[in-house]
Amino acid sequence: LHYGTLLGSRACAHMAAAAWATAFLYSLLHTANTFSLPLCHGNVLDQFFCEIPQILKLSCAKSHLRELGLLAVSACLVFVCFAFIVFSYLQIFRAVLRIPTEQGRHKAFSTCLPHLAVLSLFVSSVSVAYLKPPSLSSPSLNLALSVLYSVVPPGQGG
Repeated sequence: LHYGTLLGSRACAHMAAAAWATAFLYSLLHTANTFSLPLCHGNVLDQFFCEIPQILKLSCAKSHLRELGLLAVSACLVFVCFAFIVFSYLQIFRAVLRIPTEQGRHKAFSTCLPHLAVLSLFVSSVSVAYLKPPSLSSPSLNLALSVLYSVVPPGQGG
């Protein structure tokens, strides 16, 4: 896929800048929220990664509003990202289906399908990790899911 050729370097730079800026602001929001919490249940997490929902469990302050805020901001960001990904893949599939030769379409689909597989792995493991009921939570399951969504997809390279 030749994003630079199809979109132009300016559009690619704007998309990259928007992604970096959004990630920075999102991280800044969570960092400020986390450092303002009084921790009274120790500072040991039963988790492989230091994630915000786990840190909120260590707080002795009423964190229901913080959790709702975290949920609202995260849900909005996830929705926007998911909509953008779906829109992008629809555009890609429309372009692939316009390729005149079957061999060309096959080559294009064989390039896209590994990306879709990695995306599906990421989305499904994150969904299970964050939407599973607390009764299903176990340290080994949490570790496996964390590694699955944070290590495996980025390591797939494409």
